[in-house]
Amino acid sequence: MDNNKSRESTRVLLASLTACSITLFAAMDVKAASKRFYHGRVSASVAAADSLMMKGKYADAAKYYQSALKKNPKDVNANIGYGMALAKQFKVDGAEDQFNKALKRDPNNPGAHAGKALNMLNRLQSSSNTIRKNRDSILREAEAEAQKALDANLDIPESHYAMGMVYKEQGRLNEAANELKKAISMDSKYNDGYTGLGMIQLAQNNPGAAAANFKQSIRLNSGDWTAHYGLGQSLLTQGQTDAALKELNIAQYQFPNSWPVRLALGKAYESQGNTVAAVREYQESIRIKPENPAAYLGIANVREVRGDIEHSIAELRSGLELMPDNADLQSRIGDQSLRVEKIDDAIKAYQAVLNAQPGNARAADGLTTAYYMKANKETTGGYFGDNDFDDALAMLDRAVQMNPNDMKLRLAQAKLRSLAGEEVDLAALGTPRNDGERVSYAQALMAQNRFQEANQEIQTVLNNTNNPKQIFSFADLLLMVHDLDNAEVAYKKASTTAGGAERARRGLTQVAKNRENARKSLTLATDLSRKHMTGSAVDTFHEAVFSNPKSAEARIGLAKALENVSKPTPVQLRETAFQYRAYVALSPAMPEKEQQKFLSKATKLDDKAGKRERKMANAAAK
Repeated sequence: MDNNKSRESTRVLLASLTACSITLFAAMDVKAASKRFYHGRVSASVAAADSLMMKGKYADAAKYYQSALKKNPKDVNANIGYGMALAKQFKVDGAEDQFNKALKRDPNNPGAHAGKALNMLNRLQSSSNTIRKNRDSILREAEAEAQKALDANLDIPESHYAMGMVYKEQGRLNEAANELKKAISMDSKYNDGYTGLGMIQLAQNNPGAAAANFKQSIRLNSGDWTAHYGLGQSLLTQGQTDAALKELNIAQYQFPNSWPVRLALGKAYESQGNTVAAVREYQESIRIKPENPAAYLGIANVREVRGDIEHSIAELRSGLELMPDNADLQSRIGDQSLRVEKIDDAIKAYQAVLNAQPGNARAADGLTTAYYMKANKETTGGYFGDNDFDDALAMLDRAVQMNPNDMKLRLAQAKLRSLAGEEVDLAALGTPRNDGERVSYAQALMAQNRFQEANQEIQTVLNNTNNPKQIFSFADLLLMVHDLDNAEVAYKKASTTAGGAERARRGLTQVAKNRENARKSLTLATDLSRKHMTGSAVDTFHEAVFSNPKSAEARIGLAKALENVSKPTPVQLRETAFQYRAYVALSPAMPEKEQQKFLSKATKLDDKAGKRERKMANAAAK
């Protein structure tokens, strides 16, 4: 009996010592967790919960905070800790309720104000239209709460962290970084500070520095899914795909419902060529957050690589239903529409971008490319008289006024004005400084029938391009504008890259198809012209020119067919002149005397068009 009593006493003593040890170590973790916004006595349950928070076990920590509140409903520290645990799980309503309870008892509590600010940032992840429309006001309110935290206590890292993350969402990256650095300087073991600074550095395109901060955060708290995600994203940006996947899979395991993690996994799998896994992750990202343009763009990329452009456009339009003003989706729809020769759809998409963002050089370049293709397909003559074309000119004029030093915009303007029949001095625009400008410059040259000079620019770009993805992108662009000779060279170069043979084969097949379409159209148009079926001949020669704009035979055939039109309009006369000039430009071996004959004829046709325009204007005035 005495032995039983002795054993029972020993058990109770050991249990008591264990409980004391847990409380002691938990209390040590509280200090490590930098919960300096806690006031008064910290209960054992709160201390244990904080220890779990340090390990990223937010759901388990929440139970301990709840236990503390059951014992003492007035425990402000438990309210704040519980709110933080819920906020980490994106349970924003519950978190807000806990912070409000804390502030009701302690109105100047910095932890509660910081928590409210961070919880508002979490709320911005919602798909609710109400939240999305009120983004700016929510950010202002979050900034006000973060400022209250700083006003209450300037010397705790949590207040600076909250303000820094608000600044990040507002795009004030330098200010955000300064706040996070202050937080870390106050507590070198504050893992959220390292994670937040890493996210800011990612936004600043500094993945190396970001990775170092994410690694430090993980050393302090291996359960921080955001740090694992950030490290994975920074490694992915640096081309370390396998290492990135390891970190991203850890983040996904720790927080399965994170749309940025799923998006990054999609990009990683896409870069490896694992398109099935990539699409699965992109779709999961969309399921979690439908207003997620990058995921739609990712799926569109995969469809495009597979050669399924129509499905790619359909995917982009799905995103556009939710985000009708998204410039990236609109621009990509424009690009893809051009590839399947839906030129009017492309024009509409690019104009939508320019209406919202007048200085968008990419959309301006796409719009002028679309009109160049439309000119080849319908009225290749360097003249448009419709309202849409006039609106496009006005858009580009406004864009250049707003961005006078943007050479791509000025080249787009020059391209469109050349198509309108204006004399544009491209040399006055300066020399292209990079490959993007060289491509735009080449298209501007082609709009003026300066094919040999354009070819030199394209060859320079092709020689400079060695990245497989960029080579294919350039080859696709050349195919899109039906520069078949250079597209063939580009696809052949791309075929020598790792894993590029199949996609290059599809590209070369399309080049051959365009050549065959051009040959068939030219043969049919020539036959129609011989039979004096002038209207049909003109239309079919246009198809031949569209399929291969560098076909001298198609150009001269179209010019002669247009000359056979009964009572030609000024537009048709100018187009005839334009085609004669194009024929000369595409026939460098033609004797000079022959060249002058065609150029002289073109000048006379322009003069005749001018006289008819004046006659029509006078008649209209009467």
